[in-house]
Amino acid sequence: MQVLLEATGRAFKQYKPLSITTRGFSNSGLPQNVPLDVHPEVLDALSSKKSVVALETTLVTHGFEYPTNVELATSLEQIVRSTGAVPATIGIVEGRIKIGLEKAELERLASPAKPGSVFKISRRDIAPAIAMKADGGTTCAATLVFAALAGIKVFATGGLGGVHRGGESTMDISADLQELTRCPVGLVSSGVKSILDIQRTLEYLETLGVPVLSYGPSREFPAFFSPRSGFEVPWNAASPSIAAKILHTQSQLRMQNGVLFAVPIPDKYEAAGAEIQLAVDQAVAESEANGISRQGKEATPWLLKRVSELSKGTSITSNIALLENTALIGGQIAVEYQKLAQEQPYSNITGTSNPSGWTPQSDSLPKLTRVENEKAKLVVLGAAAVDVTAKAFDASNSAIGSTVPGSISVSLGGKKQSVLLASPIGDDSFGNLLVKGTESLGMRTDGLLMQQGQRTAVCNMIMDREGNLTTGIADMAITEALAAREAIKIIMERKPEIVAMDGNSSPEVIATVTKWLKEQGVKVIKSTRILKAVEANLNHHISPIDFISPNLIELRELYVAAGEGPTDLMSRPSYWTALDSFSLGSQYRMDLEHLCRAKMSEDPSQGTLSFLLEQGVAQMAVKLLPFFRHIIVKCGEKGVLVVMRISIPTSKWNNEPSNIKARYIVSHSDSGETIVVSQFPALPVKSLINVTGAGDSLIGALLASLIQQSSAFESPETLFQIMDIAQRAAVLTLESQDAVSPRLSELQWRAS
Repeated sequence: MQVLLEATGRAFKQYKPLSITTRGFSNSGLPQNVPLDVHPEVLDALSSKKSVVALETTLVTHGFEYPTNVELATSLEQIVRSTGAVPATIGIVEGRIKIGLEKAELERLASPAKPGSVFKISRRDIAPAIAMKADGGTTCAATLVFAALAGIKVFATGGLGGVHRGGESTMDISADLQELTRCPVGLVSSGVKSILDIQRTLEYLETLGVPVLSYGPSREFPAFFSPRSGFEVPWNAASPSIAAKILHTQSQLRMQNGVLFAVPIPDKYEAAGAEIQLAVDQAVAESEANGISRQGKEATPWLLKRVSELSKGTSITSNIALLENTALIGGQIAVEYQKLAQEQPYSNITGTSNPSGWTPQSDSLPKLTRVENEKAKLVVLGAAAVDVTAKAFDASNSAIGSTVPGSISVSLGGKKQSVLLASPIGDDSFGNLLVKGTESLGMRTDGLLMQQGQRTAVCNMIMDREGNLTTGIADMAITEALAAREAIKIIMERKPEIVAMDGNSSPEVIATVTKWLKEQGVKVIKSTRILKAVEANLNHHISPIDFISPNLIELRELYVAAGEGPTDLMSRPSYWTALDSFSLGSQYRMDLEHLCRAKMSEDPSQGTLSFLLEQGVAQMAVKLLPFFRHIIVKCGEKGVLVVMRISIPTSKWNNEPSNIKARYIVSHSDSGETIVVSQFPALPVKSLINVTGAGDSLIGALLASLIQQSSAFESPETLFQIMDIAQRAAVLTLESQDAVSPRLSELQWRAS
């Protein structure tokens, strides 16, 4: 039996509502039209469900002078890290949205080469700034937008915008307040800026329906520089855990508004706060007299600077203190929120009894025994999801918040009777649709496990007229509800030849099931979550996973995660022993350089395969071989890269030399292993309709082929055949309206 662990692509979609690129390489397999860069550390945190706290950048660009602004931003990130959370400082650099900034990017915003070239970005400024490739510091409003876009649940800042003094006649009201009605993010701040009208701001927030809570034992709303304003709010959150529960409850209820947690400045700054407030009142009076108050967004920086002058710098010290305080509490709330989000409702899982008496906590695992039941050649443990695809006919003239003409389709995917999908589904309309639709297609439903009170997995994708993904929402939480004991029971009953595990499953389940499968002499693929399974099984067998199929982003995620953090698998002696045994010398490096000079395709405009070296793709894949024997890297329009370590004596690769014309290089090690790096150019697409699902189709075809011939990777001829089928499957889906093309059954593997 072989085991193929494959995340269907939805695991990453859950955290990337838009196309995301990480620093240093192209997102070839994703739409290229969304200028959003997620820092690798933040991307890893989001994909592995770690705590993340968003931080804004107007305090860097318009709040403090250089170098205080850089020092403060760095300090806030360090404070967030001290809580166990990951900081995500958000800004815009050269028209690209940055979720997490590199040091050089932070310096660029903090000290621009040309004064005035960095803009203050609110919601209204986002599109112009991106279109004109500008630099910008994000306000509360814009930071809320981008935090929600990335799936970050907590945002820590200093002061929230609000109703300006005299706002009842000028209608000068910050966009920050409206943004709290549509971004499901917990905003942790020291109330509203001191120059604003606190009473009217609270009244306006009440009108908008935004929950406002003071943080701590009192319900008194803080006044920025002072812990007391004289105004009370209906609720208070006495601890990080209570604040997290409030956010989590809103998430469970699918409420799309945010929550304001108003944190008082530390008590030792209270005395200075009274004096600063006098300076605030004077600055406001001056701004009304000289007309600055009527200059919109320019008024706030002028007022803050004037308050600093009048208070002789005291306001800056207090401002820094309250910012550091909110960063600390924001990190604590984010950590508590993630604990709640990761809790698994095992008590709600239904299923038959466990005849072996084994539980995931048991010291020993059951042996694989024959159980008479309807068999399946392939068992897939993971996600039965409804794919809803909405495609706009032409959205170029649409306004934000409006609808546009288009088409909507629902796809259930497909499988044969020899395939069993073991997946939890909700007792809702989508769950009923999955069961009935699957039955109507003549496919098996005995692996669909109904879960009371839960939502069926749904991936809702919004496409443009060319079929590129513009945004989407993936509700995949239920995929983690399949317990390890249920998964093992299903495998024992069905006796499959291949087991495929979906990377959406919980890390604990992946690790436990993988351990059991390896003890039964089975083989394994994918997602950074699989590193937990690798770690748990390194003592048993080097390269515990047989196959993995990441895209370019996931490859880098795996590489970074394997060499950093609590696992740090690359520092272990067994890793270096395995890597050294590959004996990759000067001939291998020369062959790889020659391969990278080959044309990417027959179209000369597409260039060469140099990206394999320049972006570190080949290097990262080879360095992951001690953990994964076969790595199939999906490179989108740049094709597919297969990197393997072969240790089977009968493999034809053992006697094969490098062949640059055939796009593969071979290195024979002193230990008897053979390392293969083979590139497959992308096949032409006649009519691109839908870019989603192509990767899933490719892996599905690989699985189907491996059922027919498990040794297909062991010779050049069969590898080329299996990859041709897989790539043609991907093309069929690219040319289909459905998330998975119904024509995949037309492809057949012919064993040689």
